[in-house]
Amino acid sequence: QVQLVESGGGLVQAGGSLKLTCIVSGRTFSSYSMGWFRQAPGKEREFVAAIRWSGSTTSYADSVKGRFTISRDNAKNTVYLMMNSLKPEDTAVYYCNAVSYNNNYSPVHGWGQGTQVTVSS
Repeated sequence: QVQLVESGGGLVQAGGSLKLTCIVSGRTFSSYSMGWFRQAPGKEREFVAAIRWSGSTTSYADSVKGRFTISRDNAKNTVYLMMNSLKPEDTAVYYCNAVSYNNNYSPVHGWGQGTQVTVSS
């Protein structure tokens, strides 16, 4: 069974940066495409970014394009989300998951606990 553990969230001022980390258990991590999602209070969970298993291709939601960068280290079973130029509207709980890259980045597994990101204005 795959376990997902997100970390790196916190409180930051608008314009600041944070780097999120997701460690994935399981020996087949390198075969998964991975994604980041977020859920703001009172809103549905939404797609943020995805990266193919090889790291060769990335995709981003329009709202974060040019500000966020997804990356991965298959040797460490880890996927990252570097977030720059943060805005108050980026405030949410952030989650990672394996995704079906060719199926609208649909999540594959259950969710971890997420990590809270709060951006103050």
